[in-house]
Parts: sequence; C-alpha cells; structure tokens
Amino acid sequence: MKPTIIVVEDELLIAMDIKGILEDDGFNVIIDVVTVEKAIEMIDLHQPSLVLIDINLNQNKDGVDLGRHLLEKDSIPFIYITSYSDKATIDRVNETRPYGFLVKPFRSHDIKTCVSLVLNNYKHRKIDIIRQETPLSTDIPFRIKQTINYINDNISEKIEISKLAEITQWKNEHFIRVFTKHLGVTPYQYVLIRKIDKAKVMLAETTVPIIQIAFELGFQSHGNFCNAFKKITKDTPEIYRKRVAAFKFL
Repeated sequence: MKPTIIVVEDELLIAMDIKGILEDDGFNVIIDVVTVEKAIEMIDLHQPSLVLIDINLNQNKDGVDLGRHLLEKDSIPFIYITSYSDKATIDRVNETRPYGFLVKPFRSHDIKTCVSLVLNNYKHRKIDIIRQETPLSTDIPFRIKQTINYINDNISEKIEISKLAEITQWKNEHFIRVFTKHLGVTPYQYVLIRKIDKAKVMLAETTVPIIQIAFELGFQSHGNFCNAFKKITKDTPEIYRKRVAAFKFL
C-alpha cells in the first residue's frame, strides 16, 4: 500500500504541482484540502504518513492552527510550506515544532529531499520533552525539563551526568532513576541521541569534515563518533551524508 500524504494548500496549481512531484516518488497524494477543519477531517479519515501545510489559507484559522492540532495529537509529522519567512512567522511556527519547513518558490528536489528526511527522522524519532502525551506539570518533570534545556543549550560540550543532577538538586542515582522513568532512556543515552541528531543536521546541511563534526560535538575520537552514529542510525556518517546528498539531485 502506498503511503499517503495530505497537502493542505489553497492554491490549486501549487497543490497539483506537489501532487505530481510526490506521486512520481510512489506516494498517494490527497489535495483539494483548503481549510483547517477539512484538513482535520481528512487526517482523521486517511491517517496519512505526512501532512504538508500552507501557512496562509485565507481563512479564520491558518496553517499554524493546524500545526498546533497536530502537535497535540503527536501521531503524524508535518511540514510547513509558505512564502513567508519573516521572524514573526518563524516564531509562531517554532511553537508548533514542525518536522520541516519549505519556502516558496521551491524546486521539486527540495520537496523530495525534505519529505524523505522527515519521514526517515520521524520513523526513528527519539523522545522530545515537548512531545509528551501528558503535560509536564509536576515538580519532578519541571526539574527534568530544566536538564533537557541545559542539554540542548550545551549539546556541543561534554555534558556530565553529575552536572545534570546538580541542576535538579538530586543525588546522581535518584536523578538517573527519575530521568529514565519519565524519558524512557537514561540521561547518557538522551545526550548521545541529541548529539547524533545535531550531527545529522551538520552532515546534511554542511560540508564540514566528519572528523571535525566528531570533535565539535565532544566525542573523544572519530572512531567513537562513527560507532555511536551507526548504533543509533544504522548508517555510518559517510553513508548518511551520501544518501542525503543523493536526494538533493533527484
């Protein structure tokens, strides 16, 4: 069965263009969805693998409202498509944590690359403190969230578990136990996952040598980095970079 993608776009020519591009890649693409209400109805009916959302729908509710709905459900990845890239728009978009962002006008390989990477990343997604079914409202999750913020702000540094425990004002053993309970992975595993996530972005979007990426992210050696990368992604950094580059020329 072909994976389904729903395109929420009120400009028919653009929607048809996207449909043709993605159908060539083997997707079943649903268009003629121009309102948030219709989009929610179609998403519930078809349970797509991905939703592409135009931000400006010329309605009372725009694409960001749909993004908020999908963030709350957190069961389907989504990508914004827009001609707006100003700071105010980006700030609104960031609040909904999309998996991708395409700026009009775009080329066919931009769509193909973005869709491929988003579907791959979603399939291998890791725990995100903001993407929790239950809001983190108790004191314990709040302390955990503080450590997550610290990790994200210092991802290029060597992060000691003792430092994270210090932030929560708990002893190391208690911190590790509570963190693992709420996140499903140990603090060490979470840090490693986040470092590999950062490495994937650098491999995809820059030409920085792999050995430099390894040291910039605080790995002890090139070999240590490659082993960790392959353990999490099933690819070596070299293969991952080549695979991403290949998509750009489709």
